[in-house]
This record gives sequence, C-alpha cells and structure tokens, in this order.
Amino acid sequence: MFADFLTRLVRPDPEPLVDTDARLALSALLVRVARSDGSYESREREVIRRIAEDRYGLAPDAAERLVTEAEGLEREAPDTVRFTRAIKDAVPYEHRLGVIQALWKVVMADGQREPEEDALLRLVASLLGVSDQDSNAARLAVSRG
Repeated sequence: MFADFLTRLVRPDPEPLVDTDARLALSALLVRVARSDGSYESREREVIRRIAEDRYGLAPDAAERLVTEAEGLEREAPDTVRFTRAIKDAVPYEHRLGVIQALWKVVMADGQREPEEDALLRLVASLLGVSDQDSNAARLAVSRG
C-alpha cells in the first residue's frame, strides 16, 4: 500500500515532500518512537492524534485517519536510519525541529521515559540534523507544559 511512497522517500535524491506526504511521514515517525519501548498505549496514540490536529489544523476525524495511515506506514517503513535520513532530506529544518518537540510529547505521554525511547529519540534527532542542545530544549519545553 505504501510501497510507492516509501520508494520515493528513500531514493538517493528525494524531492521535497508535499504537505500531505510530509504529514504522513512525520506522523509515522511519531508512531515509531511510541512503539520503541514495545508498548503502544492508547495515551500515546491519543497524543499523536492531538499533535496531528494541532500541528496540521485537522478535524478529529481527519487526524484519526492520518494516525491510522501512519501506523500502517510505520510497519512498512525501512529501518529507522534510512527512514529518518530520508525525512531529513525531504523536510525543511524548521519542520524537523517541531517534530522533535512532538516526539518528546509522545515519549512523555505515558508519564515514563523508557531507555529505548530516549535512545531512539537521540538517534532520530541526530539523523534529522537536530543538535542535542535543540533536542534538550524541546524536551524541556514539553516538560514545562
């Protein structure tokens, strides 16, 4: 179902993504981080849905469809390194920085920072070209509410 999209995303010189494709790819990354600790809870899914509503101005039903599609894409996406590097090449920096903040919201959704989530978030931030300092600032902003 997502084969053509993934092929376009991971080719050597991906074109910038159109808004709908960027939303899907970035939402799939949120799902990947949520699943990284082996538990994908309804609270994490709800945070991802709210992020989609807020970040993209989607109605609840449209945000729900996006999350469902993102879950499917995440299952089919290649390893995190290739998938995230592909997003970096196709998504402008300012959007990637916002995604780091959204990723921290997902990590903290269940009230626990698991080592697997921390490790994956550090890797993802680095692969997206976001510094540890910027990632830490995003984490602090999320923890302050």
